[in-house]
Amino acid sequence: MQLKKELGFIEIFALATGAMISSGIFILPGLAFAKAGPAVFLSYFFAGLLALTGVFSFAEVTSAMPKAGGDYFIATRSLGPLTGTVSGLLSWFAISLKTAFAILGIAEILHVLLGFPFTPSALVICLLFTIINIIGVKESGKFEVIIVMILLAAIVYFILRGLFVIDILRFEPFSPHGFHDVIYTSGFVFVAYGGLLKIASIAEEVKQPQKTIPLGLFSSLFVVMILYSLMLIVTVGTLDGNKLADSLTPIADAAKSFLGQPGYIIMTFAAMLAFVSTANAGILAASRYPFALSRDMLLPDFLSRINRHFKTPVRAILLTSAFITLAILLPLETLVKSASTVVIITYILSHLAIIILRESKMQNYLPGFRAPFYPWIQILGLLAFTFLLIDMGFEIIIGSAVLAFLGVLIYLLYGKRRNTQEYAFLHLIARITNRAVRSNNLEKELKAIIQHRDDIALDRFDYIVEQSDILDLDCPSDLNHLFSLLAEEISSRSGLPREMILESLIERENDSSTAISPFIAIPHIILEGVKSFDLIIVRCRKGIKFSEEYPEVKAVFVLYGSRDERNFHLQALASIAQIVQSRDFESRWLKARSKNNLRDLILLSERRRLT
Repeated sequence: MQLKKELGFIEIFALATGAMISSGIFILPGLAFAKAGPAVFLSYFFAGLLALTGVFSFAEVTSAMPKAGGDYFIATRSLGPLTGTVSGLLSWFAISLKTAFAILGIAEILHVLLGFPFTPSALVICLLFTIINIIGVKESGKFEVIIVMILLAAIVYFILRGLFVIDILRFEPFSPHGFHDVIYTSGFVFVAYGGLLKIASIAEEVKQPQKTIPLGLFSSLFVVMILYSLMLIVTVGTLDGNKLADSLTPIADAAKSFLGQPGYIIMTFAAMLAFVSTANAGILAASRYPFALSRDMLLPDFLSRINRHFKTPVRAILLTSAFITLAILLPLETLVKSASTVVIITYILSHLAIIILRESKMQNYLPGFRAPFYPWIQILGLLAFTFLLIDMGFEIIIGSAVLAFLGVLIYLLYGKRRNTQEYAFLHLIARITNRAVRSNNLEKELKAIIQHRDDIALDRFDYIVEQSDILDLDCPSDLNHLFSLLAEEISSRSGLPREMILESLIERENDSSTAISPFIAIPHIILEGVKSFDLIIVRCRKGIKFSEEYPEVKAVFVLYGSRDERNFHLQALASIAQIVQSRDFESRWLKARSKNNLRDLILLSERRRLT
């Protein structure tokens, strides 16, 4: 059962922005300043640039495969179910931890300002967001938009007032611990950009994902990078360094230094909204990982059941909420490093995925957005993220390895026996070794994803293409040979005499050539009978000689039917004309590796569907 598409650009922008602007900026700057000094805003900016390399890859693969589970689904279809299981569980763990921390932040603010009991408040807040997410993703998305708009207004007010009171002397010495620590701190604060992963995990519920997701990701990242940098410049320039290094509320403390108590209250309220948006988006995104793993039979199937009334994966949401309530016992720095490490690993996997998917040359890998400067951005990202991963420290890497090992165990003990998922790495190996992949399951799945992604409603022409004969000729040919083959095929399908069909083909060609270009020909004939229409598709890489003018036709679409189907005959001609004019049709036609690939090329080409 498919999840319902209810999220547009504004919801995607709000979910990504709200998921990023939270603890990463309202709590971490103090810890990051202690490591990098006044140059800490560069650490955030460099982390954003690194995130940008990952977003290029995420935007491409997600626009090609907008499915629940996002980075997990991508890892499974590119690197295999073992890697996908590990990736899905790590991402679920990281987002759940970040969500737990956001809920703790809300509880702490309520405790400080209103005296509410800490632990009971956290449990009630978690329950509230669980209910919101169960009710529906549309309601969750609208709730996020309202929160993020208010949050952005408060941040812009903080920046505009603070820029005019900055003390430039507070930036000296600029990098007291050396530039290496500025770079190292980029890895530490990388979790501040982890919210981008949440968009990949809810991609299946996005309207026009091939356009909406890339636009939402890039616009959100650019806005957040600029806001982070300006907020930190204001904070460093207005707050005493010693106080900043010890603060867990650095933005609110900075606001108090130049706006007084009202400023402190405004930014504390903004922090509350940031935590609320992170918690809301976090439960929404994290719950899609066990849902996607279950749908692929890598976890028990009850987690993939969608509630008939709310159209949401209620059991996956409840499991995620239960885990979040247990995650509040981790120390703050360990939580941040663990989450950052997992986010870095996920970005590494996204770069590997795009390389494997492109180099596998699968025909039905059709992203709505293609990352520029391939493969240099991916290579740069892999090197940079590997460096940051090493810099995170031995303990954190060991912890991530333990979690990865747990994922391997779950796969070996449960998923391996149930999941037979085909993946792109097999296609890459087959291409390198010049062997054929035994099945066509991944191409079929990608075709179904594209049809759902592009809201393609199959029409009569599609069904005819699905049932049509395809002739893939290896040797050069001429009209006599082609028409002889066609007459045999049409006779076997229609039951009409072969000689009569051959005569009709020759007569039609003598009237005027059916070759419409040096590459394409569309022979079409009228046969006896009623309510009869069919299609034969022919490819000849070395060319068919139709005439002196068109000696090497490579694509032939043969239409034949009864006289009462004349109107549909014309509609089918129009459909073929649109298909052959699509981008890169000729090169893709010649590169298609099988008859199924040829059929899918026709079915997935852009055209106006018949009503």
